[in-house]
Amino acid sequence: MSDFVSEFWSIWITVIVLGGLLWLAYLVFSQSRIKVAKDQKVEITGHVWDGDLSEYNHPLPRWWMMMFYLTLVFSVVYLVLYPGLGSWKGVLGWSAIAQYQAERAKAEAQFQPMYDQYLKQDVKTVAADPKAQEMGKRLFQTYCIQCHGADARGAKGFPNLTDKKWLWGGSVQDIHATITNGRHGQMPAWGAAFGEEKVKDVANYVLSLSNRKHDTERASRGKETFAAVCATCHGPQGKGNQQLGAPNLTDNNWLYGGTEKVIIETITNGRNNQMPAWKEFLGDGKVQLLTAYVWSLSNNPKEQ
Repeated sequence: MSDFVSEFWSIWITVIVLGGLLWLAYLVFSQSRIKVAKDQKVEITGHVWDGDLSEYNHPLPRWWMMMFYLTLVFSVVYLVLYPGLGSWKGVLGWSAIAQYQAERAKAEAQFQPMYDQYLKQDVKTVAADPKAQEMGKRLFQTYCIQCHGADARGAKGFPNLTDKKWLWGGSVQDIHATITNGRHGQMPAWGAAFGEEKVKDVANYVLSLSNRKHDTERASRGKETFAAVCATCHGPQGKGNQQLGAPNLTDNNWLYGGTEKVIIETITNGRNNQMPAWKEFLGDGKVQLLTAYVWSLSNNPKEQ
């Protein structure tokens, strides 16, 4: 598929590139014809430094001119062999994606067996293997710390992986499924449906579920709305549902923050958070190692 939404842009870029090369070729050729006779006085350009140093208008040395010619020849050869003229793919048919895929396939052929050997072992056994743990740690540091942090304690919107609080479940099977298939947590925005006052009422009821400071009167009004709307996902007692990724609202573990202001923001605007699926990119062996490492962050493999 072409990178251009219209063939015009491909033609336009080709014209600019070829036009630029022709202009540079003319410029170099015209300058190479300038010669100064031995008895001819060379003019000064008018540029003077420190009162004594002046710039003479000498022609460029021949060796320097040859470097320009060689550069132009190289440019033409390159544009014939490789992409550079709009949608022209070059005689060699090279592409960055194809080169990346080839290099990745070569690396996987060399290193994948080292990862796949752990597929024969139980995840908890892999977690107890120091060598496997070190490999899992390096994988985590490469692919996971951007969201979960170097210490795996997460950040706003990204869960802490070192505690026992799991949105989607913390068993070996749950963690493996999360890394393999990814997760997509969504909460709809209720601001338009509830209105500002009812949002505040529900927010205060949510605060009361975890015994946080709240407005009792508002909480009593918000309880009815919570039971009618929010309990569908979070449950009648607000203890959440791991199958849906709906968090437990009765503890003090808050993915986005547990202040009244943040809870009001969550109810009003909703939340949309996604973890990508890693199976296709990493392969089963690396997923196995990552599963073991992440599981070990909140469990002691030696006690299993």
